[in-house]
Amino acid sequence: MPELPDVVIYVEALERRIVGQPIVRVRLASPFLLRTAVPPIESIEGRKVRSVRRLGKRIVIAFEGDLFLVLHLMIAGRLRWLDRAGRPPARITLALLEFTSGTLVFTEAGTKRRASLHLVQGEAALAAFDMGGLDVLDIDARAFQDRLLLENHTLKRALTDPRLFSGIGNAYSDEILHRARLSPIAMTRKLAPTDVERLYEGARSVLREWTERLRADAGEEFPEKVTAFRPEMAVHGRFRAPCPVCGAPVQRIVHAENETNYCARCQTGGVVLADRALSRLLKSSWPRSIDESG
Repeated sequence: MPELPDVVIYVEALERRIVGQPIVRVRLASPFLLRTAVPPIESIEGRKVRSVRRLGKRIVIAFEGDLFLVLHLMIAGRLRWLDRAGRPPARITLALLEFTSGTLVFTEAGTKRRASLHLVQGEAALAAFDMGGLDVLDIDARAFQDRLLLENHTLKRALTDPRLFSGIGNAYSDEILHRARLSPIAMTRKLAPTDVERLYEGARSVLREWTERLRADAGEEFPEKVTAFRPEMAVHGRFRAPCPVCGAPVQRIVHAENETNYCARCQTGGVVLADRALSRLLKSSWPRSIDESG
């Protein structure tokens, strides 16, 4: 799922291309994408774009007439930009937003159709999509601590809870926790003050560094390689690869469709973690330490 750094780069690329431009036509290729009926999607046609912004992991395109188009890419949704002569990919295209400057293509790989498009009118209606999470890059250490300790959760859950923090998902939470040298299953209210400080600084540095990295990679082009798995990441998606800090093999916990990656030596005192469901299934085959994990 595109997270804060990816969404920021999408927003910046769209700002350069569509702000001040009228949308000529909206074409929906999937009946499952649009989740609202009022106002009708055709009501934005002919209206100019006033702004593009990020709202958590969503992208909001504001039009004249106080209309807001809210795009949620979910796991497999992506955006592409085509010039006037370009052709969209046939099988994965969900919607085409045609502007005078080009066409924004909304795609989604797979068949689950989780990506969504909403059109609402007024700031009050838009506010319904705001989960209330704080942007780590916009708050001080005290505000971060207060929000982190609001409830007693594992660090992995706390960082990825959109009611607590904005725009952080599975991938960057792994990177943040590795940077902070903290276990994904450590409980928020059992952290020492120095742990909270490391987590705050780790979150800010990881999100800033990756935003700058993705911005440099895209340059003036529209971002094409938006993925949660990048070879330059420290631990996320790098199961069994060496930790870039200590060289120990990266570990993972798989639960439902989520995968948590971490370095046992750097983050958990050498202990390899097992979630409750897997520990019952794997029993003795689940390694108890990094020395047993190969």
